[in-house]
Amino acid sequence: MAAFVRVSGPPNSNYLVGYPGISATLVSAIQSSFGRLVFLWTCSSGYTGAERPRIEGKVEIRPSVGVSAPVGISLVTIALYRRETIHPAADSVLKTRLAAPRKEITDIVGKEMLLFRCPVGREFENVLSMDLPFILFIPFGRGRDEQARRVPPASIQLASRTAETYYELVVTVQQGHQEQKKYAFPVPIERYDTLSTFGMYNRPQSSEMVTDHLVTLGISLPRWSYGPLDPISVYIRLSPNSDWMAKAKRVTIQKIVIGIEEHITFNHEGDEPSTKINKIAKQVQAVGQKLPEGGYNTDLGLIFPAKDTRDSDGIVPRGKPAFPMYAVTSFTTTGSLYKIEFYLTVKVHLTSARDITHRQPIIVCPLDHTGCKEEMEAIEQAAKDAAHVNTDNPMLPAQVIVRPNDPNALHALGMTMVGKQRKLLIE
Repeated sequence: MAAFVRVSGPPNSNYLVGYPGISATLVSAIQSSFGRLVFLWTCSSGYTGAERPRIEGKVEIRPSVGVSAPVGISLVTIALYRRETIHPAADSVLKTRLAAPRKEITDIVGKEMLLFRCPVGREFENVLSMDLPFILFIPFGRGRDEQARRVPPASIQLASRTAETYYELVVTVQQGHQEQKKYAFPVPIERYDTLSTFGMYNRPQSSEMVTDHLVTLGISLPRWSYGPLDPISVYIRLSPNSDWMAKAKRVTIQKIVIGIEEHITFNHEGDEPSTKINKIAKQVQAVGQKLPEGGYNTDLGLIFPAKDTRDSDGIVPRGKPAFPMYAVTSFTTTGSLYKIEFYLTVKVHLTSARDITHRQPIIVCPLDHTGCKEEMEAIEQAAKDAAHVNTDNPMLPAQVIVRPNDPNALHALGMTMVGKQRKLLIE
């Protein structure tokens, strides 16, 4: 008898518990923009009370045909798999036969968990129903060179599937001599280490660049993590070189252009990396004046663009089960086959001197600043709850296995015997 298999999460919650990217080895103290510590617990073992991300749920096995026909089960395991694919030429209008095919990798995240094995000496165990709880811990270490300890990247799917990362819970079931069957269930995973409310992103970033030894461009960002519809402000200063003041006085500032560039690097760890640059926002300020001896200062800003999640009728469509619904087309992330980076570009158009173009790295978060503030309180509470979870012995609920000879076995399937007839159980 074939088995019906499904995976269910905890009641009224998702499979994923915790906040991937927020862990003891990454951040021991996280300070929000309003100046208070979110959490800081340490213990002698070196592991802090920060939330250990994990996937909780249970595997449910029932007869697929009939009501009370038992199912022979030999082995049940579960594991979390990450699947990455890239196809740089997928969005090209002029596709050629010479374009590289889609490249795909599949890696296991963490370890595979054994949920059930039939007793020694038996080929299989006859059961009417099985509820097998599980907890799969998500790696939380930095692990630059240790693939097994890397924090997994967030689920994402770019337009035309040029790059995507998605996760699946794969349940493997062995039924006697039959070939093992695998059942995949998508699980969306998000990362929370780029929230714009973290103190490390709210420190001013400054840099300078010189052209023709005549003009120095200096820029300053008050913070460098942004989400959809977040305002981006940049302070710009153009200073003449005092040693070449005679030539610097002849320089005219025509206009200043600021913008945001998305850099997608395919095969960034391979032999032939390729980078695709998309310009996603631009703001122009016309100046048209000579460079003053004291320099030229200005503040420019733009709004980070957001993706409209509604359709033409104003309705938010049902999202794909493997991918969360983001308000941005992409965000800062790094996988095995690709990485996505963002830069704030400042270009100053000059006469009597070469134009200056400067790129300042920024972080793009899927959540806006308001959403990040709301998540901070949830992270704080989750960190307190995680203090009671022992990673070595997470105290799983007991397995529920109903065999045909158990008392009231049919009750587990919603049936009962009335005389010699099977009837629906009415409690």
